[in-house]
Amino acid sequence: MPQEPTPVPARRAVSPLDHRLEAVTGHDIDTPWAYRDRGVLDESHARLVDRHRELAKTQTDVTFYLKLLNCLSSGEFDVDDALFTRIDRTVDQLEDATTARDAAAQKVLAALKPVEMAAGASAAKTQPLSTDDQAVLLAIAGGAKLYEHLLTRRMSVTAASGTRIPHAKLRRLEEAGLVVRDTDHPVHAGQPVALTDAGRAALFASRRAPTTQAPKVPLRTGTSPSTPTQRR
Repeated sequence: MPQEPTPVPARRAVSPLDHRLEAVTGHDIDTPWAYRDRGVLDESHARLVDRHRELAKTQTDVTFYLKLLNCLSSGEFDVDDALFTRIDRTVDQLEDATTARDAAAQKVLAALKPVEMAAGASAAKTQPLSTDDQAVLLAIAGGAKLYEHLLTRRMSVTAASGTRIPHAKLRRLEEAGLVVRDTDHPVHAGQPVALTDAGRAALFASRRAPTTQAPKVPLRTGTSPSTPTQRR
């Protein structure tokens, strides 16, 4: 018998602006978040991800209080003064959470502008990285050092992941302005190697999927908010 097709996992949604972030990066929202934690993103993309995380948190608060309000008005509780007090308090908390969510959304929109402008300006002239160069830059992003062998005088880069990178490849990436060495350290002890802003941008751009705008989906239901909103 033919196997049943594997269900396609639902797209994770954490804020009303997910589709804008996905469109400008070409990734689902989890990928820029992971790249931010690994230090791969340039300054403008890192700022955008930080603002988007703040927005996601405020959206979780809005979702929580909305669900609580629906629960209180579902008919499961006795209609008395205590219920009216809880509903009144929840409405105030929902309003406060919504105000915070809207303010966070404005910060995301402000952070989106330079990223969208840069993406539009560089889309036609960006030289795509080879698969090998992508792998090398990803390895360097996780931490790497250039060493000189004391006996043979041969130099090579060792990444934190264990990846070995030939010195010639490092030189080529340096000349392209994609990586930089900390020459304050001697090579026999290990010179730290890091991505430049241009290297981060090139790596991120090369790993983008086609920038088709993702359809909006229902927001993920939240759990209890991490920081309760005070009643006014």
